[in-house]
Amino acid sequence: MPDSALFSKMIYRTLGSTGEKVSAIGVGGWHLGLKYVDYKLSIRIVRTALDRGINFLDNCWDYNEGVSEIRMGKALQNGYRKKAFLMTKIDGRTKKEAARQLNASLRRLQVDAIDLVQHHEILRYEDPHRIFDEEGANAALLEARTAGKIRYIGFTGHKDPHIHMYMLKVASDHGFKFDTVQMPLNVMDAHYRSFANMVVPELVKKKIGILGMKSMANGIILKSHTVTAIECLHYALNLPTSVVITGIDSM
Repeated sequence: MPDSALFSKMIYRTLGSTGEKVSAIGVGGWHLGLKYVDYKLSIRIVRTALDRGINFLDNCWDYNEGVSEIRMGKALQNGYRKKAFLMTKIDGRTKKEAARQLNASLRRLQVDAIDLVQHHEILRYEDPHRIFDEEGANAALLEARTAGKIRYIGFTGHKDPHIHMYMLKVASDHGFKFDTVQMPLNVMDAHYRSFANMVVPELVKKKIGILGMKSMANGIILKSHTVTAIECLHYALNLPTSVVITGIDSM
């Protein structure tokens, strides 16, 4: 099948108010650096995804002690960078640490600029205040954006939608609007601390790009034998998500 035919099968959505067109499915970066995923396989997964129309790539500076970013950086060589919308995340809360982590990610990914960088794991009510402090991490990302090192800024969180809502409020209090927000979105979400019910409507209203993750809860949901992997993806894709990020560890 020619690349054009494969490419036409991918669904593309607009990333919030950025105007960027991103694939509805994204490649999760964490799995690429796992010990049972060898180097050659990780490169093949990324390049095959890009060849077949998936353009959204997820990563984080601390995934597998940097191995995930290093492998993705290698996969983006030989012309593949231009096919990708590249995202990574940082954990640093101070301006100095955020800048250090960002520069490490740029080196590992072997790129001059990253399309989207997100503040990772906003889990506590103090996190937004640390990030938006005068010497906080967002100051580093704003400087990096001005310098052309990054294009867009977002944040992620795994545990509590109330923290997401608070992060959005603190950002607004500082006159800042995020481009993206990433959160778990899966068939079990509605039953406990629901991101879909609480956070997603606010992001739609504000036209912020919605990034879904944990659609299968790292396979745990599948162990119930009540839902298939495809059904899990379909559920998350039928929410107003821009991208559903899924871990891929085999062809």
